[in-house]
Amino acid sequence: MTKAMTDQIRKGQGFIAALDQSGGSTPKALKAYGVSEDAYANDDQMFDLIHDMRARIVNAPSFTGDKVIGAILFEMTMEREIGGKPSAKALWEDNAVVPFLKIDKGLEDEADGVQLLKDIPNLDNLLERAVAHGVFGTKERSVINAASATGIQSIVAQQFELGEKVIAHGLMPILEPEINITIADKAAAEDILRDTLLRHLDGLPDGQQVMLKLSLPEVAGQYKAVADHPACLKVVALSGGYSRDEANARLSQNPSIIASFSRALTEGLTAHQSDSAFDTTLARTIDSIYAASIA
Repeated sequence: MTKAMTDQIRKGQGFIAALDQSGGSTPKALKAYGVSEDAYANDDQMFDLIHDMRARIVNAPSFTGDKVIGAILFEMTMEREIGGKPSAKALWEDNAVVPFLKIDKGLEDEADGVQLLKDIPNLDNLLERAVAHGVFGTKERSVINAASATGIQSIVAQQFELGEKVIAHGLMPILEPEINITIADKAAAEDILRDTLLRHLDGLPDGQQVMLKLSLPEVAGQYKAVADHPACLKVVALSGGYSRDEANARLSQNPSIIASFSRALTEGLTAHQSDSAFDTTLARTIDSIYAASIA
């Protein structure tokens, strides 16, 4: 991790773009982008198309560190190039955008109201490659589907255990215990999650920090104590299925949190737009998410 990257994330004047759609979510992302499943015959062609979409976003004039302070990449994106450079290097050197890497490999079946991370094969190798590519940190997602105290404790414990392995490689982990926004007891789950996160942050060694990616809460200021904790570098929020307008509205009510949106970032972009129309739409989107992030 470079001091310049750490300072950029700590300052937080902007948001983190989530460009990390995986194999499971790529068809839906491409469909929203105006590319139907009959446009590709296999996974290789599918991933070529999603990389083209990501590269188009990164190459847009508005996609710079002035408002987009970081971006989360899919593993295949890290291994590819944007503008003739390895993707992570291009992000930082050409755009002043801090690169992160999605490292999770899917979810276990639900148990005790949560879906834990699946085992990550060859984790050390993946983290070593991330370091070699100049990646700053990682992101790892698991899901909470009920206000189960024991389930939430297990999911947070797993996230922090993985975070320790990431930190050991000199990388900054974004721990993501996402709360499903559709559950009836979401507010109760958020109370349990906040208290559990604070206990685990208290347990980190002095000087050690993690980042957290959380669902936008029901109560404004829900995670302020988490964001203010000295062991937390930054709290970022996922859009989680909310429309961009609603996600921005909720985010604006939480001044200690910045955005890390995926679908809400690409909403309104299509493969068939002219470069001018694409860039105009993206610039407006970036402006709106930026404004909500610094509100």
